[in-house]
Amino acid sequence: MTPEFVVDIGRKAMETVLLVSAPMLLAALIVGLIISIFQAATQINEQTMTFIPKIVAVLVTLLIFAPWMIKILLSFTTGILEGVATVGG
Repeated sequence: MTPEFVVDIGRKAMETVLLVSAPMLLAALIVGLIISIFQAATQINEQTMTFIPKIVAVLVTLLIFAPWMIKILLSFTTGILEGVATVGG
């Protein structure tokens, strides 16, 4: 295994993590902004009011994007295994 191969695996791993986590992070961000605007407009400052909608949004997003996320992760994993088999052998 060459250092370039290891760095390439690390780069692809970071890209995959960002790609897979992006839908859930965006959902939490959008819901958080909506709740913050609502709290600022009504002057309600309840901390639990921000967490529950974010959790629900992340879970719904996870359910919607789960097949796509699994597909991305499987292609990443098979790519790594094929690369290790090619370089190692």
